[in-house]
Amino acid sequence: MNFSETFKLSNLLCKFSPDGKYLASCVQYRLVVRDVSSLQILQLYTCLDQVQHVEWSADSLFILCAMYKRGIVQVWSLEQPEWHCKIDEGSAGLVASCWSPDGRHILNTTEFHLRITVWSLCTKSVSYIRYPKACHQGITFTRDGRYMALAERRDCKDYVSVFVCSDWQLLRHFDTDTRDLAGIEWAPNGCVLAVWDTCLEYKVLLYSLDGRLLSAYCAYEWSLGIKSLAWSPSSQFLAVGSYDGKVRVLNHVTWKVLTEFGHPATVSDPRTVVYKETEKSPQLALGALPFPPPWPAARPPSSSDSKYDIAAVPVSLQTLKPVADRANPRVGVGMLAFSADNCFLATRNDNVPNAVWVWDIRKLRLSVVLEQLGAVRAFQWDPQQPRLAICTGGPRVHLWSPAGCVSVQVPGEGDFPVLSLCWHRTGDSLALLSKDHFCLCFLETEEGFGAAPGRRGGRT
Repeated sequence: MNFSETFKLSNLLCKFSPDGKYLASCVQYRLVVRDVSSLQILQLYTCLDQVQHVEWSADSLFILCAMYKRGIVQVWSLEQPEWHCKIDEGSAGLVASCWSPDGRHILNTTEFHLRITVWSLCTKSVSYIRYPKACHQGITFTRDGRYMALAERRDCKDYVSVFVCSDWQLLRHFDTDTRDLAGIEWAPNGCVLAVWDTCLEYKVLLYSLDGRLLSAYCAYEWSLGIKSLAWSPSSQFLAVGSYDGKVRVLNHVTWKVLTEFGHPATVSDPRTVVYKETEKSPQLALGALPFPPPWPAARPPSSSDSKYDIAAVPVSLQTLKPVADRANPRVGVGMLAFSADNCFLATRNDNVPNAVWVWDIRKLRLSVVLEQLGAVRAFQWDPQQPRLAICTGGPRVHLWSPAGCVSVQVPGEGDFPVLSLCWHRTGDSLALLSKDHFCLCFLETEEGFGAAPGRRGGRT
């Protein structure tokens, strides 16, 4: 593994372009676009204020910078650097901004969710969509970019409208049997829309493109319900994470529960491999490095390093007792994601904050548990292969694959607390983000993933 030098960053705003050629990052009111292969600055744009949101167009030709405090969106062109666009929502304000799939329309949500304004970069026309609902995920596009589903709230009732993205004409409009709709998401194949209710009522509704209710699922009543939801890339499975600490996997044929995955505090199945992250001495940390990072500004690792050990089952995991009298209790499955090949599902149970659970979907059982030294902040699958990257807010990045796992210290004179991460589309590199800086981690092959069962792993 090799690391680049570190670069300045603000608000964790760092994103690869969809085509993988560019890397955009923000430093206060400046937008910096770099070439991914060399990390040389290609363009430097000056925005009108500090940027709160950055998003690439689907064709990687434009980049959007939203300044919510001033109600302004600025758009920059990579092909024509002298061209730029400014959208001012004025007194209506701005709380969200995103691209349409064609990369030529921008959807701005005004304050109090009074409306969504659709701006065309080609014709400069403006259209409005009323009644958008203020919820966690109220807009979702099909992967082919043909349709958009929008959650709406009218007369104290929830609705969903389906629009054709080519001309923004309304295709379907139907009400949903929800008390307080919390989110919507298309299946990757664009055939089924998942709608889920507030956490106060356990309900998942599945609709077809023409608005027909295909199925409704409720696991239990009179308790906190759904906390997270994720489709598998093949659209065959829908994983529903709940406040009771279980993940329920629905199948796409009958929409019934295929299996339930629990998250017990003690792992006792002898088929499950439990990796425990442990501190190791500075001498081992330096001696285990096969080659230094080739970048000129790369620095030697700090004295703090870690490794993974294989723990003998049964293993008791560190649990957190939730505070019952406060909102948003730290309990239940708050994070879940399928691997790109549909073979694995990674989850985090919020009252076992230091552990990542990896489930084998082919065998419908727990495969691996990784217990970290710190609470898991984020994890993300490699878009090309079953390889999981994890960060815990410490100066290390953790990688797991079926070949084993490894903990790698981010080079630096001081600590580099990794708060977030994102993969390049090829899976060859990984952007590591801290509060004020970011760097790239370049991966070689999986040779050297040393913590497979039966031997101890460390740093590559």
